[in-house]
Amino acid sequence: MSKRPSVLTIAGSDSGGGAGIQADLKAFAFLGVHGASAITAITAQNSRAVTSVLALPDEIVAAQIDAVMSDLRPDAIKIGMLGTARLARLVASKLREWKPRHIVLDPVMIASSGARLLEEDAVAALRDELVPLATVVTPNWPEAGILLGRQLGGLDEVESIAASFGAIGAKRVLLKGGHLAGRMLVDVLIDGEQRIEYRHLRIEGAEGHGTGCALASAVAAGLALGFSVEDAVRIATDLIHRALLERYAVGASKPVFLGFVAEPPPPEERRKLGSHR
Repeated sequence: MSKRPSVLTIAGSDSGGGAGIQADLKAFAFLGVHGASAITAITAQNSRAVTSVLALPDEIVAAQIDAVMSDLRPDAIKIGMLGTARLARLVASKLREWKPRHIVLDPVMIASSGARLLEEDAVAALRDELVPLATVVTPNWPEAGILLGRQLGGLDEVESIAASFGAIGAKRVLLKGGHLAGRMLVDVLIDGEQRIEYRHLRIEGAEGHGTGCALASAVAAGLALGFSVEDAVRIATDLIHRALLERYAVGASKPVFLGFVAEPPPPEERRKLGSHR
């Protein structure tokens, strides 16, 4: 009988199967870790829009976290959609109680369709309560600007952005580069002392549903497998790039669903994936 690492995702459910909990579990399975979940909200959505959101009671969210942590003892936790300040504080309290080794925080604020997934008054709770607990925070550029309370420019500001995140207690931040223009898509990992860039040729015209969710989950899976943050991010960015190349359509949707179709590389090869500096 074999034993494998486990990862807990604390996030919302996507009825269309492309983002949220569903994207997280796909990424976990693809990378060979056991995925557990604590669902924070049920969303009605498809490939185009979020049409309704129902937040679950705090008590059931807390009970899910306790049930998983007390038995499965996950090696890493990924946090996605929380929705409210109250729930952000609750999750932070549970993390301080259970003290997981690794936490990957995806500060989900606005869906790709434009629907708001985090109440405005919850930003401060996310920033003050959860950012300091995280092993790595994975905002896109607009989310990073909201967390820091200022408009961000581009890659030439990375050093000042790193200092600003350090001032609010962030250990490491992965700035996702999808919102920046350019032939190359550049994701940047910063920790106050160093800057590592992960570069991939931008896939022209590509739209992806759940890319941020899956990326953060892949980072968490890499950490659970024992890789460094730098290597876990490399594994994750390469995975999302390949999944976008293999994106597909379902029913009447556009081809926006990530295609995890190739066999994952063996563990000893994962360190060699992609390019970074």
